[in-house]
Order: sequence, then structure tokens, then C-alpha cells
Amino acid sequence: MNYTQNFMVEPGSKVKLKKIDPSFSGGHKSHKAAADEIEHYQQKLRELQDLLYAEHRHSILICLQALDTGGKDGVINHVLGAMNPQGCRVAPFKQPSPEEASHDFLWRAHKPAPACGEVVIFNRSHYEDVLIVRVHNLVPQKVWSRRYDLINDFEKNLVDHNTHILKFYLHISKEEQLKRFKQRLDDPTKHWKISEADYKERGFWKEYVAAYEEGISRCSTAHAPWFIIPANHKWFRNLAIARIVVEHLESLRMKYPKPTVNLEQIRREYHAAKRT
Repeated sequence: MNYTQNFMVEPGSKVKLKKIDPSFSGGHKSHKAAADEIEHYQQKLRELQDLLYAEHRHSILICLQALDTGGKDGVINHVLGAMNPQGCRVAPFKQPSPEEASHDFLWRAHKPAPACGEVVIFNRSHYEDVLIVRVHNLVPQKVWSRRYDLINDFEKNLVDHNTHILKFYLHISKEEQLKRFKQRLDDPTKHWKISEADYKERGFWKEYVAAYEEGISRCSTAHAPWFIIPANHKWFRNLAIARIVVEHLESLRMKYPKPTVNLEQIRREYHAAKRT
């Protein structure tokens, strides 16, 4: 299975999330059955990120979006945590600070964008400004409705400067979300994640689904595609994203740069030092 083709939203297509099975597991029967494959792709991520960092020609921006409990932190911990933190950063998108709110809505997205050789993960992203803003009427429709084109232009600008953008929507069912809320209540180590807004936002499920469907449909482009990842099974979510990132990195045909020093001279000096 080519994961990139299977889960990518074709530019110009209309997304209907109810038609996509959030429990899809790609033929794998269990986490145990997929464990070796998950480890393989985590190792490939380590190797390819090292190559990306060394070549210093490209950068990778990964955007993670999901409804509450969708698994953004899990992806960062279990998939992208395989990467060397020297060349990988996470940028969280929470409620805008006073400084961020005083600028245009994309200012806070441009600031943490990756430099050459870097991988940056947006935990939530600039898409919040056509999601929560839309659902809760924080700005008029005439304002947020213009933002899709601005987002596409912003992403095209990044791509034109050798940033490769991969956007993942972690697709869970309403039933799975409720199950995960209960797990948080039952696990003392997860109590800190609970907020009063959890169940309140759940009441806007249909509105969020509609907002995601339009945002993904209008902003999945050839240069910055969206991927809808079935995420009811956390292990399959991790495998699918790891494979897609690996497939994309491999497509760049990266090479380690040539040495900038005289290796023969260095070898002679090394052998001379061994004799002393």
C-alpha cells in the first residue's frame, strides 16, 4: 500500500469525513502484528532526518490537527520523537498572545516555520483561524472565509523556499473521543489534560466537522497536501504518519554533502598521532 496516495486528499476534491472509516487499520490485526513495521519506519525517520539536517537544502513542516483527544501529542511522542531534537522543533498553537493578536493571523505561523535542515511540527496550526474562529463566531464570516486563499498563498511561499509541507488530520469517531475522555478521568497521570472545555467543545462536534471538511477541501493542494489519517487505533495512526513522512523524505533524493576538508591529510595526521 502506498500510504501517501491512500490517505492524501486530492486537490479540488470535496471531503466528507463520515465516508472515511476512523477505525481502518490497513490490514493489520493488532498493534503487536504491526510492531516490527512501526519500528522499521521509526528507524528510517532517524536516518532520513539526519540526512535532511546534513544536506541543509530542504526543510519539513508537519501540521497536526484533530478534534480533542485525536492524538496530536501521541504522534509527537511516538513517531516524531524518533527524530534527533537537534534538528526538530515543536511549535504549539494555543490561544493567541496579546502580541500575536495584534498582528495578522498568519504572523505567528511564519515566525516558527522551519529553516533549512529542520523539521518543525505545528501542534495545531494556522488552521485554527478557520476552525475555532469559525465555530465560535470569533470573527465575522466575511473575515474567516477569505483566509483559505491567504493560507494557500502563505504555504506556497514556504514551498517556494524549499519547505515541504505535510498536513495531517487525525480522524477519530465521536465514540472513540468519549472513550478517551474516560481514560483521562481514570488515569491520574492524565488528569492534568482535563479541562472544563472538553465536554463543552464536544457539543460543537458537527460544526467542527463542517469546518474541517471545508478547510481540508479548500486547502489540500499539490504543494501542501492534507492527509486524513484513521486514528481510532493509536498504533495505526503512528504507523501511517511515519510511513508518509518517510515516503516524502525518500522522494527528495537527498545526499550527504561532500567533505569540506582534505580527508587524506586528516588520515595522515590521525595515523601520525597514533604513533606518538
